[in-house]
Amino acid sequence: MSAAFQSSLTQFRRIFDQLAGKAASRSHTDEPVYEEIQALAAAGFGRLRVPVEHGGFGVDLPTLFELLAEAGRADSNVPQILRGHFTTVEILRQSPSPEQRTHWLRRIANGAIFGNAQSEPADDSPDFLPTTKLHHVAGRPVVSGVKYYSTGALYADYIRVAVAVEDPDDADAGKVTFAVVDAHDPGVTHDDDWDGIGQRLTGSGTTRFDAVPVQENGRLGRSKQNLRSIQAFVQLVHLANLTGIARNVVDDATALIRSRVRTNLHALSEQPTEDPEVLAVLGHLYRHAQTADALLVSVANSLERANQVAAAGLDAEEAYARNFIDVSAAQVTIIEAVLDAGAQIFNAGGASAIREGTSLDRHWRNARTLASHNPVIYKPRIIGDFVLNGTTPKSFYDRVRENSAAGASRHV
Repeated sequence: MSAAFQSSLTQFRRIFDQLAGKAASRSHTDEPVYEEIQALAAAGFGRLRVPVEHGGFGVDLPTLFELLAEAGRADSNVPQILRGHFTTVEILRQSPSPEQRTHWLRRIANGAIFGNAQSEPADDSPDFLPTTKLHHVAGRPVVSGVKYYSTGALYADYIRVAVAVEDPDDADAGKVTFAVVDAHDPGVTHDDDWDGIGQRLTGSGTTRFDAVPVQENGRLGRSKQNLRSIQAFVQLVHLANLTGIARNVVDDATALIRSRVRTNLHALSEQPTEDPEVLAVLGHLYRHAQTADALLVSVANSLERANQVAAAGLDAEEAYARNFIDVSAAQVTIIEAVLDAGAQIFNAGGASAIREGTSLDRHWRNARTLASHNPVIYKPRIIGDFVLNGTTPKSFYDRVRENSAAGASRHV
């Protein structure tokens, strides 16, 4: 571990402490975390996975996810804001273009932050192609359309936008690609209209693009289809965040118990800190956090090993498939554990624990919001089908790629 990274790590944790000190009040005031995101970027948090040769720290995946868990423990909005950023870094690390890799990774190493604009509301289209288009104006490629749930875009310098290529003269006509645009271009309009029950400060609102120019080296490839690691990677960001929430539940429960000055009529001790039932509540919260910790480490190491197999030029399909199944199993278990912890924390206190000023409800709300990404209800069936029949689950990007090819055929 380099001296530069050690120095930055100290800065990261100082900023995490600042975030933790404001997280409870922010759940009521909705005060944005602009200052802290900028401070993290200046300290080098965004370049954790940028290779050393491009000016980054080049940390491995277990280190990245541990630091995201630490950030989530402080304020779970932060890993969610930066999820699109770190996903973009993974895409760039695998870009077949050396020029593109150098262009963007060096900017990220210098502090640039990426936001995400991928999701759109469901429509009648059966092909999953975005309505947001890449087209040409005066011979220049531009992006036009509307994106919802554009997490992190409000905090970003650049936005990676999923688009369908509209121009018939473009080599990718009728297909899906990602285009990078300047987040502060006059043609970009951000609406901070995200109204979810949790993760309220993530900037996950509507973003509109009105003929916004695509940046130089800004075509990042068709739907990440060559990146077998991405589907597990994006889920692991959520799992790291959920793990951070579980740790924070233990922190808040411990502080809550120590702050109590009286106990229940039926308690076996006059001191809440010695009450066996209260201690057992804390014990259950701690075991939930330990479950999340252990699973996060396991699946992060598994994905790191799969990447190493691929980097060695070997066939990594089996390693990636197994990792995806393991990540899915971890997703089911971590979600169950953290949601239970978020509900059970109130048993560590008296009636006053439910007062709004405690903000203890934010843990469950944030965890529930994270758990709704990539719906967990499908994972047990996918896991069982793999274990019993060896069925490798098709990724969303496989489906988009197939439909993109069909769209191109229809276009011709």
